[in-house]
Amino acid sequence: MIKRTLFFGTLAMLAMTSCVSLSEHETLQTKYDQTAKQYKLTRQELDEIKEENAALTRQNNALTSDYSELSALKNRCEITVDSLTLRIERMRQHYDTTLENYSQDIAGKNRDLKRAQNLLTARTKELNEKEEELRQKEEQFTRQQETFRLQRSEMIAKQAELEQQEAATRAQLEAKERELENVRTSVTKALTGFADKGLKVETKDGKVYVSMENKLLFPSASWTVSKEGANAIKELARVLEQDSTLNIMVEGHTDNDPYRGNTAVKDNWDLSVMRATAIVKLLLQHGPGINPARIEACGHGEFAPKADNSTSEGKAANRRTEIILTPNLDKLLQQMKN
Repeated sequence: MIKRTLFFGTLAMLAMTSCVSLSEHETLQTKYDQTAKQYKLTRQELDEIKEENAALTRQNNALTSDYSELSALKNRCEITVDSLTLRIERMRQHYDTTLENYSQDIAGKNRDLKRAQNLLTARTKELNEKEEELRQKEEQFTRQQETFRLQRSEMIAKQAELEQQEAATRAQLEAKERELENVRTSVTKALTGFADKGLKVETKDGKVYVSMENKLLFPSASWTVSKEGANAIKELARVLEQDSTLNIMVEGHTDNDPYRGNTAVKDNWDLSVMRATAIVKLLLQHGPGINPARIEACGHGEFAPKADNSTSEGKAANRRTEIILTPNLDKLLQQMKN
């Protein structure tokens, strides 16, 4: 369109030259040259503009394509944003719920922690008290150990002393047993002639028992010692007079037949005591060296039988006087106490 305009302008100028002078022609020629030059420049500019327009068209197409892609991308992004916004909202709600639950859990944990701390404080206090108590007990135990050690040393020394005393006591007891056996032998030897007349000598429970049936010592219902019985007591007194360490117990016994005498004696109790006392007096009479303080007399009546009173043999065995000889262990017992 620009080219056509320039062409018609040139024709007009030529037409005008037919009516103008040379100078005007030159002027017109100059203007033409300038116009041609301007046309050329304009043409160049037009080409450049076309090229620029083509480039812009291409750029526009590219931009349009990019715009389409960007629009599609924008749509996808908007969809994605909406989806993400929904997810974010859900996540926010889940976060809020989780945060609330967590806050409640933390609050519960704090309460539990506080209770645990209080319990720990109480337990720590209790532990400290227990440790202090244990320390005091350990100190007490240490003192007790020391006391025990001292007591043990004392006990060991005391045990050694007791063992020595025990050995000495055992030796003394053995000596007493030998002494008692010698007494039994001496009594048995002294009373040999009365062995078949109801007299029996035996050792029992660390004592010597001289048992005499009443047929040897007393007439029936009497407490007067017979001649033969007095002879037996005389021999026994000589033996007892030689050993001042023996304690002498005289016991009177009867059977269960009621006492029927017409004397001051009323029953078997009285009779047994009177018979025991009669023996004691004979022993002191024939053994003036016997200390009366060593002798005891007692009566058991019918209440300490050694046989069955339902037979005559049993009654005879129960009508007896027993002289019990016991070693004096007072000194030995005193040593054992010490």
